Amino acid sequence: MYAERVLSGMRPTGRLHLGHYHGVLKNWVKLQEEYPCLFFVADWHALTTAYDSPQVIEESIWDMLIDWLAAGVDPAQATLFIQSRVPEHAELHLLLSMMCPLGWLERVPTYKDQQEKLSEKDLSTYGFLGYPLLQSADILIYRADKVPVGEDQIPHIEFTREIARRFNHLYGREPGFEDKARDAVKKLGSKRARLYEELRVRFQQEGDEAAVEQAHAMLEEAQNLSLGDRERLYGYLEGSGKMILVEPESMLTEASRMPGLDGQKMSKSYGNTIFLREDDESVTKKIRTMQTDPARVRRTDPGDPEKCPVWQFHVIYSDDGTRDWVQQGCRSAGIGCIECKQPVIEAVVKEQGEMRERAQPYVDDPSLVRNIIADGCERARKLAQDTMRDVREAMGLSYG
Repeated sequence: MYAERVLSGMRPTGRLHLGHYHGVLKNWVKLQEEYPCLFFVADWHALTTAYDSPQVIEESIWDMLIDWLAAGVDPAQATLFIQSRVPEHAELHLLLSMMCPLGWLERVPTYKDQQEKLSEKDLSTYGFLGYPLLQSADILIYRADKVPVGEDQIPHIEFTREIARRFNHLYGREPGFEDKARDAVKKLGSKRARLYEELRVRFQQEGDEAAVEQAHAMLEEAQNLSLGDRERLYGYLEGSGKMILVEPESMLTEASRMPGLDGQKMSKSYGNTIFLREDDESVTKKIRTMQTDPARVRRTDPGDPEKCPVWQFHVIYSDDGTRDWVQQGCRSAGIGCIECKQPVIEAVVKEQGEMRERAQPYVDDPSLVRNIIADGCERARKLAQDTMRDVREAMGLSYG
Protein backbone atom coordinates (compact mmCIF):
# COMPACT_ATOMS: atom_id res chain seq x y z
CA MET A 1 0.00 0.00 0.00
CA TYR A 2 1.04 3.63 -0.29
CA ALA A 3 2.42 5.42 2.75
CA GLU A 4 0.04 7.09 5.16
CA ARG A 5 -0.45 10.74 4.26
CA VAL A 6 -2.76 13.51 5.45
CA LEU A 7 -3.95 16.31 3.17
CA SER A 8 -5.94 19.39 4.12
CA GLY A 9 -6.45 22.84 2.61
CA MET A 10 -8.04 26.19 3.34
CA ARG A 11 -9.44 28.86 1.05
CA PRO A 12 -7.79 32.27 1.38
CA THR A 13 -10.77 34.47 2.23
CA GLY A 14 -9.20 36.98 4.60
CA ARG A 15 -7.77 37.06 8.11
CA LEU A 16 -8.29 33.97 10.25
CA HIS A 17 -10.07 34.07 13.60
CA LEU A 18 -10.33 31.90 16.72
CA GLY A 19 -13.04 29.79 15.06
CA HIS A 20 -10.50 28.70 12.41
CA TYR A 21 -7.92 28.05 15.12
CA HIS A 22 -10.11 25.82 17.28
CA GLY A 23 -11.87 24.22 14.31
CA VAL A 24 -8.91 23.46 12.01
CA LEU A 25 -5.45 24.73 12.90
CA LYS A 26 -5.22 23.19 16.37
CA ASN A 27 -6.00 19.85 14.77
CA TRP A 28 -3.34 20.36 12.06
CA VAL A 29 -0.74 21.05 14.76
CA LYS A 30 -1.65 17.72 16.39
CA LEU A 31 -1.70 15.79 13.09
CA GLN A 32 1.74 17.01 11.96
CA GLU A 33 3.21 15.19 15.00
CA GLU A 34 1.59 11.90 13.96
CA TYR A 35 1.64 11.72 10.14
CA PRO A 36 3.35 13.16 7.07
CA CYS A 37 1.05 16.13 6.35
CA LEU A 38 0.43 18.36 3.35
CA PHE A 39 -1.41 21.63 4.04
CA PHE A 40 -2.27 23.87 1.10
CA VAL A 41 -3.75 27.24 0.25
CA ALA A 42 -6.75 26.48 -1.96
CA ASP A 43 -6.51 29.59 -4.14
CA TRP A 44 -8.19 28.02 -7.18
CA HIS A 45 -11.06 26.97 -4.92
CA ALA A 46 -11.45 30.57 -3.75
CA LEU A 47 -11.99 31.52 -7.42
CA THR A 48 -15.03 29.22 -7.67
CA THR A 49 -17.02 31.76 -5.64
CA ALA A 50 -14.82 34.90 -5.80
CA TYR A 51 -13.99 34.81 -9.52
CA ASP A 52 -15.11 38.44 -9.87
CA SER A 53 -12.89 39.78 -7.03
CA PRO A 54 -9.58 37.90 -7.22
CA GLN A 55 -7.61 40.68 -5.49
CA VAL A 56 -9.07 39.50 -2.13
CA ILE A 57 -7.35 36.16 -2.71
CA GLU A 58 -3.90 37.62 -3.26
CA GLU A 59 -4.16 39.89 -0.22
CA SER A 60 -5.30 37.02 1.96
CA ILE A 61 -2.75 34.34 1.02
CA TRP A 62 0.33 35.61 2.85
CA ASP A 63 -1.63 36.80 5.89
CA MET A 64 -3.28 33.42 6.15
CA LEU A 65 0.06 31.60 5.92
CA ILE A 66 1.48 33.72 8.74
CA ASP A 67 -1.62 32.84 10.78
CA TRP A 68 -0.90 29.12 10.17
CA LEU A 69 2.68 29.55 11.35
CA ALA A 70 1.51 31.64 14.32
CA ALA A 71 -0.87 28.82 15.31
CA GLY A 72 2.04 26.38 15.45
CA VAL A 73 1.93 24.71 12.03
CA ASP A 74 5.57 23.73 11.55
CA PRO A 75 7.17 23.73 8.06
CA ALA A 76 9.86 21.38 9.38
CA GLN A 77 7.13 18.77 10.04
CA ALA A 78 4.53 19.50 7.37
CA THR A 79 4.63 20.52 3.71
CA LEU A 80 2.96 23.91 3.12
CA PHE A 81 2.18 24.96 -0.43
CA ILE A 82 -0.13 26.93 -2.72
CA GLN A 83 -2.46 24.93 -4.95
CA SER A 84 -1.97 26.99 -8.12
CA ARG A 85 1.83 26.58 -7.90
CA VAL A 86 1.38 22.84 -8.54
CA PRO A 87 -0.23 22.81 -12.01
CA GLU A 88 -0.57 19.01 -11.88
CA HIS A 89 -3.73 19.56 -9.79
CA ALA A 90 -5.31 21.17 -12.87
CA GLU A 91 -4.12 18.43 -15.21
CA LEU A 92 -5.55 15.66 -13.02
CA HIS A 93 -8.79 17.64 -12.62
CA LEU A 94 -9.08 17.92 -16.42
CA LEU A 95 -8.42 14.20 -16.98
CA LEU A 96 -10.86 13.16 -14.24
CA SER A 97 -13.50 15.42 -15.78
CA MET A 98 -13.39 13.24 -18.91
CA MET A 99 -14.83 10.31 -16.96
CA CYS A 100 -16.83 11.98 -14.18
CA PRO A 101 -20.61 11.61 -14.70
CA LEU A 102 -22.40 14.97 -14.54
CA GLY A 103 -25.06 13.52 -12.24
CA TRP A 104 -22.43 12.77 -9.61
CA LEU A 105 -21.53 16.47 -9.40
CA GLU A 106 -25.14 17.64 -9.29
CA ARG A 107 -25.81 15.22 -6.41
CA VAL A 108 -23.11 16.68 -4.12
CA PRO A 109 -25.17 18.19 -1.25
CA THR A 110 -23.12 21.39 -0.92
CA TYR A 111 -23.79 22.29 -4.58
CA LYS A 112 -27.45 23.30 -4.03
CA ASP A 113 -26.80 24.57 -0.46
CA GLN A 114 -24.06 26.97 -1.55
CA GLN A 115 -26.06 28.19 -4.53
CA GLU A 116 -28.93 29.09 -2.20
CA LYS A 117 -26.63 30.59 0.46
CA LEU A 118 -24.76 32.74 -2.06
CA SER A 119 -27.82 33.57 -4.15
CA GLU A 120 -26.54 37.12 -4.79
CA LYS A 121 -23.72 35.64 -6.92
CA ASP A 122 -24.03 33.98 -10.29
CA LEU A 123 -22.79 30.50 -9.49
CA SER A 124 -24.15 28.79 -12.58
CA THR A 125 -20.53 28.37 -13.69
CA TYR A 126 -18.60 25.33 -14.86
CA GLY A 127 -15.99 25.95 -12.13
CA PHE A 128 -18.56 25.96 -9.34
CA LEU A 129 -20.23 22.77 -10.55
CA GLY A 130 -16.82 21.11 -10.90
CA TYR A 131 -15.26 22.22 -7.62
CA PRO A 132 -15.87 18.86 -5.84
CA LEU A 133 -13.92 17.23 -8.66
CA LEU A 134 -11.07 19.71 -8.26
CA GLN A 135 -11.15 18.86 -4.55
CA SER A 136 -10.90 15.16 -5.49
CA ALA A 137 -7.91 15.92 -7.72
CA ASP A 138 -6.26 17.79 -4.79
CA ILE A 139 -6.52 14.65 -2.66
CA LEU A 140 -5.86 11.97 -5.27
CA ILE A 141 -2.78 13.64 -6.74
CA TYR A 142 -0.95 13.05 -3.42
CA ARG A 143 -2.41 9.57 -2.89
CA ALA A 144 -3.45 10.93 0.51
CA ASP A 145 -5.28 8.26 2.48
CA LYS A 146 -6.49 10.55 5.28
CA VAL A 147 -8.44 13.78 4.97
CA PRO A 148 -9.53 15.65 8.12
CA VAL A 149 -13.04 16.99 7.54
CA GLY A 150 -16.11 18.20 9.38
CA GLU A 151 -19.33 16.23 9.03
CA ASP A 152 -20.64 18.43 6.19
CA GLN A 153 -17.63 17.48 4.03
CA ILE A 154 -18.01 13.69 4.31
CA PRO A 155 -20.01 13.49 1.03
CA HIS A 156 -17.01 15.11 -0.73
CA ILE A 157 -14.71 12.35 0.48
CA GLU A 158 -17.25 9.69 -0.55
CA PHE A 159 -17.39 11.33 -3.98
CA THR A 160 -13.56 11.23 -4.16
CA ARG A 161 -13.56 7.52 -3.29
CA GLU A 162 -16.09 6.84 -6.07
CA ILE A 163 -13.96 8.80 -8.56
CA ALA A 164 -10.81 6.84 -7.55
CA ARG A 165 -12.71 3.55 -7.86
CA ARG A 166 -14.11 4.47 -11.27
CA PHE A 167 -10.68 5.60 -12.49
CA ASN A 168 -8.96 2.42 -11.28
CA HIS A 169 -11.69 0.29 -12.82
CA LEU A 170 -11.51 2.06 -16.20
CA TYR A 171 -7.76 2.53 -16.50
CA GLY A 172 -6.17 0.13 -14.06
CA ARG A 173 -6.25 -2.69 -16.60
CA GLU A 174 -2.75 -2.67 -17.94
CA PRO A 175 -2.15 -4.96 -20.95
CA GLY A 176 -1.73 -8.56 -19.74
CA PHE A 177 -2.90 -7.55 -16.23
CA GLU A 178 -4.31 -11.00 -15.31
CA ASP A 179 -1.13 -12.83 -16.41
CA LYS A 180 1.10 -10.37 -14.56
CA ALA A 181 -1.08 -10.70 -11.44
CA ARG A 182 -0.92 -14.53 -11.60
CA ASP A 183 2.88 -14.36 -11.95
CA ALA A 184 2.97 -12.07 -8.90
CA VAL A 185 0.91 -14.62 -6.91
CA LYS A 186 3.62 -17.25 -7.59
CA LYS A 187 6.23 -14.93 -6.09
CA LEU A 188 4.41 -15.18 -2.76
CA GLY A 189 5.61 -18.77 -2.26
CA SER A 190 3.25 -21.76 -2.26
CA LYS A 191 1.79 -21.35 1.25
CA ARG A 192 1.03 -17.63 0.92
CA ALA A 193 -0.16 -18.06 -2.68
CA ARG A 194 -2.74 -20.67 -1.53
CA LEU A 195 -3.97 -18.35 1.25
CA TYR A 196 -4.15 -15.40 -1.18
CA GLU A 197 -6.31 -17.42 -3.62
CA GLU A 198 -8.63 -18.52 -0.78
CA LEU A 199 -9.04 -14.94 0.44
CA ARG A 200 -9.62 -13.67 -3.11
CA VAL A 201 -12.43 -16.20 -3.63
CA ARG A 202 -13.94 -15.40 -0.23
CA PHE A 203 -14.10 -11.71 -1.09
CA GLN A 204 -15.22 -11.97 -4.72
CA GLN A 205 -17.82 -14.70 -4.17
CA GLU A 206 -19.02 -13.98 -0.66
CA GLY A 207 -18.19 -10.25 -0.31
CA ASP A 208 -16.20 -10.99 2.85
CA GLU A 209 -14.54 -7.65 3.78
CA ALA A 210 -12.42 -9.33 6.49
CA ALA A 211 -10.78 -11.42 3.75
CA VAL A 212 -9.57 -8.21 2.05
CA GLU A 213 -8.07 -6.92 5.29
CA GLN A 214 -6.34 -10.24 5.93
CA ALA A 215 -4.95 -10.33 2.39
CA HIS A 216 -3.73 -6.71 2.63
CA ALA A 217 -1.93 -7.49 5.88
CA MET A 218 -0.30 -10.52 4.30
CA LEU A 219 0.80 -8.56 1.21
CA GLU A 220 2.31 -5.83 3.36
CA GLU A 221 4.46 -8.45 5.08
CA ALA A 222 5.62 -10.04 1.82
CA GLN A 223 9.20 -8.79 1.43
CA ASN A 224 10.05 -9.90 -2.10
CA LEU A 225 7.31 -8.03 -4.02
CA SER A 226 7.97 -4.98 -6.17
CA LEU A 227 5.63 -2.03 -5.70
CA GLY A 228 4.05 -2.77 -9.10
CA ASP A 229 3.39 -6.43 -8.24
CA ARG A 230 1.93 -5.49 -4.87
CA GLU A 231 -0.46 -3.04 -6.55
CA ARG A 232 -1.45 -5.69 -9.10
CA LEU A 233 -2.23 -8.12 -6.31
CA TYR A 234 -4.40 -5.55 -4.51
CA GLY A 235 -6.34 -4.98 -7.74
CA TYR A 236 -6.58 -8.70 -8.61
CA LEU A 237 -7.82 -9.45 -5.10
CA GLU A 238 -10.75 -7.05 -5.40
CA GLY A 239 -11.54 -7.77 -9.03
CA SER A 240 -10.46 -4.32 -10.17
CA GLY A 241 -7.32 -3.35 -12.02
CA LYS A 242 -4.04 -2.05 -10.71
CA MET A 243 -4.66 0.54 -8.02
CA ILE A 244 -3.40 3.82 -9.48
CA LEU A 245 -5.35 6.28 -7.34
CA VAL A 246 -5.76 5.70 -3.61
CA GLU A 247 -9.22 5.88 -2.02
CA PRO A 248 -8.99 8.33 0.90
CA GLU A 249 -10.66 7.92 4.29
CA SER A 250 -12.38 10.77 6.16
CA MET A 251 -10.81 11.70 9.48
CA LEU A 252 -13.75 13.22 11.28
CA THR A 253 -12.67 16.30 13.21
CA GLU A 254 -14.55 17.62 16.19
CA ALA A 255 -16.70 20.59 15.26
CA SER A 256 -15.28 23.82 16.63
CA ARG A 257 -17.11 24.71 19.81
CA MET A 258 -15.73 28.24 19.56
CA PRO A 259 -18.70 30.63 19.50
CA GLY A 260 -18.60 34.21 18.34
CA LEU A 261 -18.79 37.13 20.77
CA ASP A 262 -22.60 37.04 20.51
CA GLY A 263 -22.96 33.27 21.02
CA GLN A 264 -23.63 32.58 17.31
CA LYS A 265 -21.05 30.80 15.15
CA MET A 266 -17.88 32.91 14.89
CA SER A 267 -17.92 34.44 11.41
CA LYS A 268 -16.68 37.62 9.77
CA SER A 269 -20.10 38.15 8.21
CA TYR A 270 -21.62 38.36 11.72
CA GLY A 271 -18.93 40.78 12.92
CA ASN A 272 -18.45 38.66 16.07
CA THR A 273 -14.85 37.52 15.67
CA ILE A 274 -11.57 37.71 17.52
CA PHE A 275 -8.86 37.52 14.87
CA LEU A 276 -5.64 35.61 15.34
CA ARG A 277 -2.78 37.89 16.44
CA GLU A 278 -5.20 40.63 17.54
CA ASP A 279 -3.68 43.09 20.02
CA ASP A 280 -4.37 42.83 23.76
CA GLU A 281 -6.32 46.05 24.02
CA SER A 282 -8.71 45.10 21.24
CA VAL A 283 -9.25 41.55 22.63
CA THR A 284 -9.90 42.94 26.12
CA LYS A 285 -12.40 45.47 24.81
CA LYS A 286 -14.27 42.89 22.72
CA ILE A 287 -14.63 40.40 25.59
CA ARG A 288 -15.50 43.12 28.13
CA THR A 289 -18.40 44.28 25.96
CA MET A 290 -19.73 40.77 25.25
CA GLN A 291 -23.40 40.31 26.01
CA THR A 292 -24.22 38.09 29.00
CA ASP A 293 -27.32 36.36 30.40
CA PRO A 294 -30.16 38.87 29.73
CA ALA A 295 -31.70 37.92 33.13
CA ARG A 296 -28.80 39.65 34.94
CA VAL A 297 -29.96 43.22 34.60
CA ARG A 298 -28.39 44.29 37.91
CA ARG A 299 -25.25 43.05 39.63
CA THR A 300 -27.40 41.44 42.34
CA ASP A 301 -29.53 39.38 39.89
CA PRO A 302 -28.56 35.68 39.73
CA GLY A 303 -27.79 34.31 36.26
CA ASP A 304 -27.54 31.05 34.33
CA PRO A 305 -24.13 30.42 32.68
CA GLU A 306 -25.74 28.14 30.06
CA LYS A 307 -27.55 31.20 28.66
CA CYS A 308 -24.40 33.31 28.48
CA PRO A 309 -21.96 33.36 25.52
CA VAL A 310 -19.08 34.05 27.95
CA TRP A 311 -19.62 30.62 29.55
CA GLN A 312 -18.85 28.95 26.20
CA PHE A 313 -15.48 30.72 26.23
CA HIS A 314 -14.88 29.34 29.75
CA VAL A 315 -15.60 25.82 28.44
CA ILE A 316 -12.70 26.22 26.00
CA TYR A 317 -10.28 28.36 27.97
CA SER A 318 -10.77 27.75 31.70
CA ASP A 319 -9.82 24.90 34.04
CA ASP A 320 -12.31 23.00 36.20
CA GLY A 321 -11.70 25.18 39.24
CA THR A 322 -12.46 28.39 37.35
CA ARG A 323 -15.54 26.85 35.75
CA ASP A 324 -16.90 25.81 39.19
CA TRP A 325 -16.25 29.36 40.43
CA VAL A 326 -18.21 30.76 37.47
CA GLN A 327 -21.14 28.35 37.87
CA GLN A 328 -21.48 29.03 41.57
CA GLY A 329 -20.77 32.78 41.45
CA CYS A 330 -23.11 33.47 38.53
CA ARG A 331 -26.06 31.44 39.88
CA SER A 332 -25.76 33.06 43.33
CA ALA A 333 -24.94 36.57 42.01
CA GLY A 334 -21.71 36.19 44.03
CA ILE A 335 -19.66 37.48 41.10
CA GLY A 336 -20.44 40.14 38.52
CA CYS A 337 -20.18 39.74 34.74
CA ILE A 338 -16.99 41.82 34.50
CA GLU A 339 -15.32 39.56 37.12
CA CYS A 340 -16.50 36.48 35.27
CA LYS A 341 -14.96 37.73 32.01
CA GLN A 342 -11.52 38.42 33.49
CA PRO A 343 -10.10 34.83 33.38
CA VAL A 344 -11.29 34.52 29.75
CA ILE A 345 -9.60 37.80 28.82
CA GLU A 346 -6.35 36.64 30.46
CA ALA A 347 -6.42 33.22 28.70
CA VAL A 348 -7.16 34.62 25.23
CA VAL A 349 -4.60 37.43 25.60
CA LYS A 350 -1.94 34.88 26.65
CA GLU A 351 -2.74 32.62 23.67
CA GLN A 352 -2.70 35.57 21.27
CA GLY A 353 0.62 36.79 22.71
CA GLU A 354 2.21 33.40 21.96
CA MET A 355 0.84 33.52 18.42
CA ARG A 356 2.13 37.06 17.83
CA GLU A 357 5.54 35.99 19.09
CA ARG A 358 5.66 33.01 16.69
CA ALA A 359 4.50 35.24 13.82
CA GLN A 360 6.88 38.15 14.45
CA PRO A 361 9.91 36.85 12.46
CA TYR A 362 7.64 36.33 9.41
CA VAL A 363 6.02 39.76 9.77
CA ASP A 364 9.50 41.34 9.99
CA ASP A 365 10.84 39.40 7.03
CA PRO A 366 8.15 38.26 4.55
CA SER A 367 10.78 36.49 2.42
CA LEU A 368 10.91 33.76 5.12
CA VAL A 369 7.30 32.77 4.34
CA ARG A 370 7.97 32.90 0.61
CA ASN A 371 10.95 30.56 1.04
CA ILE A 372 8.90 28.10 3.11
CA ILE A 373 6.26 28.06 0.38
CA ALA A 374 8.82 27.71 -2.44
CA ASP A 375 10.27 24.63 -0.67
CA GLY A 376 6.82 23.22 0.07
CA CYS A 377 5.66 23.69 -3.52
CA GLU A 378 8.74 21.89 -4.78
CA ARG A 379 8.17 18.92 -2.43
CA ALA A 380 4.46 18.76 -3.26
CA ARG A 381 5.16 19.01 -6.97
CA LYS A 382 7.51 16.00 -6.93
CA LEU A 383 4.77 13.85 -5.37
CA ALA A 384 2.19 15.20 -7.83
CA GLN A 385 4.45 14.47 -10.80
CA ASP A 386 4.89 10.84 -9.68
CA THR A 387 1.13 10.35 -9.63
CA MET A 388 0.65 12.05 -13.00
CA ARG A 389 3.27 9.81 -14.58
CA ASP A 390 1.18 6.77 -13.56
CA VAL A 391 -2.12 8.46 -14.56
CA ARG A 392 -0.85 9.39 -18.03
CA GLU A 393 0.53 5.93 -18.57
CA ALA A 394 -2.76 4.31 -17.44
CA MET A 395 -4.77 6.55 -19.79
CA GLY A 396 -2.46 5.91 -22.73
CA LEU A 397 -1.10 9.47 -22.75
CA SER A 398 2.60 8.76 -22.28
CA TYR A 399 3.48 8.63 -25.95
CA GLY A 400 7.08 7.70 -26.66
